[in-house]
Amino acid sequence: MKNELLSLDDAAARITSGAVMTIAGDEALLAQLPKGNWIGGTSVYFVTETGGAVIRDRLYCTTFPEGTTADIRVLGADDLPRISEGYAEGGMTFVLIPAFSEAHSVFAMSGTDHPGFFNQPLVGWISGVHLDDIGHVAPKVVDGLTGQAHDNVAVVMHLVLEQGLTPQVDIVNIFSQGEPTAPSFRFTQSGFSARTVLIDGVETPLAAYLLDNGIDTRLPLMANYGGALINVSVQSVEPDSGMVTFYAPVMEGVEYRFAKPLDNYARAFAQQLGEGGADQYSCNCILNYLYGELEGKSTGKFTGPVTFGEIAYMLLNQTMMRLELKAA
Repeated sequence: MKNELLSLDDAAARITSGAVMTIAGDEALLAQLPKGNWIGGTSVYFVTETGGAVIRDRLYCTTFPEGTTADIRVLGADDLPRISEGYAEGGMTFVLIPAFSEAHSVFAMSGTDHPGFFNQPLVGWISGVHLDDIGHVAPKVVDGLTGQAHDNVAVVMHLVLEQGLTPQVDIVNIFSQGEPTAPSFRFTQSGFSARTVLIDGVETPLAAYLLDNGIDTRLPLMANYGGALINVSVQSVEPDSGMVTFYAPVMEGVEYRFAKPLDNYARAFAQQLGEGGADQYSCNCILNYLYGELEGKSTGKFTGPVTFGEIAYMLLNQTMMRLELKAA
């Protein structure tokens, strides 16, 4: 695969050549691209080799010469349980979903329950907008075959790879879970919000607890899923209503603890990532970009869109997703 920040004209020429691509960029640029074998999503935040940046005049393009065929589908929220119907032998699937949409919510809450969901690698991201535009401009995804933009569906590309290539999906999570002696949180209901939680087994108003104890909500809640640490990030704490909202759903009965603080976000990423990355597909979370103040700071050679959620089978927060195509 090949990752590039391209001008509108160069991206259009690449599409016209018949290339299979995923594309991230400003909605105004995506709308001008020709039809072809690509899917896209809106983002104006990117991680580049020289650091994080807001970019509106170029498109982040990943080209897959390793793809022998690409089947592009548009799935509404009700159709998401059928996502595995497009899986092809020897392939993998990319999925892009607009933030704050019903499709986003359905995928986050029940995606992993869908039949055949884990039968092949599934990666992607949640499209977003500039933070100043939240509530005014809807994030979009684009079906490159038709050129049509959507704000409430998933666009899916089922890619068949050259024989001998194996997709390897990885989650880069720079956080570690709090000590076993730290307070544990268990929710009695799954969802993107909660008013109460069981803290060490005692039902407690969550917003009041977070405020009274000075909890740094830039740190995610973390759960251990069979050795994989999965983050759930706090979106807002409303003292009047007592409601706490999250960027991904908390799950009923799962034990969470807040992450340990970090000294240096950018350095933590660089240390975990090492020297590779130029030939890998990756995306990083908008919360890492903001809280880590990554604008202008390099995190190594891993570049890509900054997103409102990362997908490595399931929806993730405050992580970096990366994909490598390895020769068997």
